[in-house]
Amino acid sequence: MKINIGIIGGAGYTGGELLRILLNHPQVNISFVNSKSQAGKPVYSTHTDLIGETDLLFTDQMPFDEVQAIFLCSGHNESKKFLTENTIPESLKIIDLSTDFRDQSNGFVYGLPELQRDLIKTATKIANPGCFATSIELALLPLANAGLLNEDVHVSAVTGSTGAGQSLSATTHFSWRNNNISIYKAFTHQHLKEINQSLKTLQPAFGKAVNFIPYRGNFSRGIMANVYTKFAGTIEEAKELYKNYYASHPFTHLSEAAEIDLKQVVNTNKCILHLEKHDDNLLITSIIDNLTKGASGQAVQNLNLVFGLEETTGLKLKSVGF
Repeated sequence: MKINIGIIGGAGYTGGELLRILLNHPQVNISFVNSKSQAGKPVYSTHTDLIGETDLLFTDQMPFDEVQAIFLCSGHNESKKFLTENTIPESLKIIDLSTDFRDQSNGFVYGLPELQRDLIKTATKIANPGCFATSIELALLPLANAGLLNEDVHVSAVTGSTGAGQSLSATTHFSWRNNNISIYKAFTHQHLKEINQSLKTLQPAFGKAVNFIPYRGNFSRGIMANVYTKFAGTIEEAKELYKNYYASHPFTHLSEAAEIDLKQVVNTNKCILHLEKHDDNLLITSIIDNLTKGASGQAVQNLNLVFGLEETTGLKLKSVGF
């Protein structure tokens, strides 16, 4: 039996990525794609990469009785409003891609499988992590799990323009973003709350600063986070720590190459990590696709866990390296 799902707010980037993945998911049937602004139009009229892939139409209807799960893709501060204004069957699984419930309020479980996979498996409501948060947390979880985050953490991370969503703004126009780079929300980015929450889940006494400088990159997709903190052990000990932590997690990989780059992960649900030791600092480079592992791919990973499927189902996606 296939899982019938619905997508709320399906006209944006995360909705389009969900469709790209779920149309080829062997255990999923897409029952409806809701969009008030595009109702009645073919899905491929907005997501033009899906021409020839589906004849689905956007709808302004939400037939909850026809589905077992819904994805909320309507943007930040919209999910709380949506759940207040609509009567949702208690048995319906909800995977929310906004920031609204990442504090695990209202019965939501924080949906980072590499942190709390067992809780996700039994959850009804999942708060999908943020893209920067996913990349940074995956860089630090093994250290927190070993109780080794005892000094300040420093993060410099760059994201593609799709991280800002589909709505145009002064900093997403091609003429501004191309051949340009800028920082924003230095030390104050909203993902810091969930990053600290996750680190304290594994290392409750963690109370040091996470100094985060985000950059807007002049490319479309991907995140590269460079994270460093004090580490007393050797590089060999650090690598062993990371390999052991991620041994049972199919999407996070430690690279032994001299360097890693975004083309290795774009269009995939992978996170690739690279470690270096510089004096007493451990440098962890973490790369993901902000729209897949940082959003829609991780949401499908959570769907698989909630419904008892193999975690990688529908997510064995290859990057385009050239």
